[in-house]
Amino acid sequence: MDFTSQELVRLRVATSVDPLWEIALSLHLLQNRTAPLTFGPWRREVGAALRRTGLLPAAHDLMRLCPDGAYFPDFLTPGRGDLDIEAGLDRLLATPRRRLLAELTRLHTHTRGPVPPGVRLLADGCPQTLRRLGDSLRAYYRVAVEPYLPAMRAHAASDRAQRAEAALTHGAEGMLTGYDDLPGWEYRHGRLRAPYPVDRELLLRGRALTLVPAFFCVRAPLALVNESLPPVLVHPLAPTPGWLERRRGTPTGPVAQLIGPSRAELLRMLDRPMTTTDLAVALRLAPSTASRHASVLRDAGLLLSRREGVRVLHRRTRLGEALLDGALTVGSRWEKVSTPPGARHAAIRGNSSAGSVNQRAPQVE
Repeated sequence: MDFTSQELVRLRVATSVDPLWEIALSLHLLQNRTAPLTFGPWRREVGAALRRTGLLPAAHDLMRLCPDGAYFPDFLTPGRGDLDIEAGLDRLLATPRRRLLAELTRLHTHTRGPVPPGVRLLADGCPQTLRRLGDSLRAYYRVAVEPYLPAMRAHAASDRAQRAEAALTHGAEGMLTGYDDLPGWEYRHGRLRAPYPVDRELLLRGRALTLVPAFFCVRAPLALVNESLPPVLVHPLAPTPGWLERRRGTPTGPVAQLIGPSRAELLRMLDRPMTTTDLAVALRLAPSTASRHASVLRDAGLLLSRREGVRVLHRRTRLGEALLDGALTVGSRWEKVSTPPGARHAAIRGNSSAGSVNQRAPQVE
């Protein structure tokens, strides 16, 4: 992907993870065994929840509509970082019939399987079938995506903070050079290369590109196949193994009992420096509330804050790390971590995902 100076200036970063992109990518992860250490526990937990709630047949129907293969329809992911699942579904269900027909025809050209009756009705724009699709997506989202949003939004907020800091330091290109940390990604001299599963050039033609962070995206980028649509680049957030176990411990663990669940979750988010605004978005708190929580944790020596221009960045201290790791207990002696003198207290979808281009049968664990 090549960038002109005009296209670089128009780059934007989505506010957080997009519900419909996460639905599509999570469906792919249920059909393959990519990143087993990172997403294996999630697969098992979601598979059990789908069976328990009777949603497994609906999930399999969604997988056939959104296969982990060489292509899945663009209309399933109309968002560019939309925060509201209902707004995204409204846009999806308003897809023109001509697009539905074209994209579903292309899907079954790739899968080479018989077209199910329900898909024929969907391609015809049947209102009742569209409503059923919306209901299935909403129900699946509540089981497979929504329970994990705090962790997802925390990773997205951290990524956004890093890209904003890079842009302030190095200009618009700084938002792209950060991809060099991902395997197979490289930005040099106005060109971004990424481990896309097929040979493809994404052409911006002067349009604004939206960078969309995705929790369930693994290594490979995604972009819309239809290049007449507003361009997006969906990129992985790369959560580390153990994220699900850390999430489970936040509501009732000893740290939460000691300092409160909201402050415990805020402290857990600070694997990398984050601003007060980023923390507020990830925790769905008012900025003033997030600032108060940060102030309490700072006074306890659990985080440090430093100002960079108009922003305040927070990070965990060694004492905060020790508390989260269980090295400190309620009865431990706490050492106050000092604040430096004078410091201010504040602080391409392409046609595949996860690098796979082969059609796979659903494998919900």
